Amino acid sequence: MYGRHEESSGTVNASVDRAFEHLDDQRRLSAHMNKRSWKMGWGKMDLRLDEKNGQAVGSHIVLDGRVFGIRLYLDEVVTERTPPQRKTWETVGEPRLLVIGRYRMGFQLSPNGSGTALRVSIDYDSPRSGLSRYLGAAFGRYYAKWCTMKMVRDAQAAFAL
Repeated sequence: MYGRHEESSGTVNASVDRAFEHLDDQRRLSAHMNKRSWKMGWGKMDLRLDEKNGQAVGSHIVLDGRVFGIRLYLDEVVTERTPPQRKTWETVGEPRLLVIGRYRMGFQLSPNGSGTALRVSIDYDSPRSGLSRYLGAAFGRYYAKWCTMKMVRDAQAAFAL
């Protein structure tokens, strides 16, 4: 269904239940997009959640903002939520992004000794037209990998000893 795939893995120093509770909060998962940084073109994306807070199948998650001065927008819907093992969400329609197009993203958790193994993955398409098509060819894979790695590292930092 999607042409490209990236994923990152790591161990979180928490139980599967605690890790899921932490990752189930979309505010935490998208925190790297809510802060200005050079990787976000000194822009940021604002998060809007529906009444289900992104914590139920069918719940909508909207990100809207500017990156490199260009307005970006996406609407995601939670497509799978199986506590405490996995959660998946997917873009609705055609998102307005710079280096990736439509995508499905999610995480999986499993016990790993005294901690939890975390895998974050993204299946995505390249942008279809305009400047984004060329930017996606050059930077899409890098961005997708950075995004999954950032989510893993943020979860690890939240439970660092």
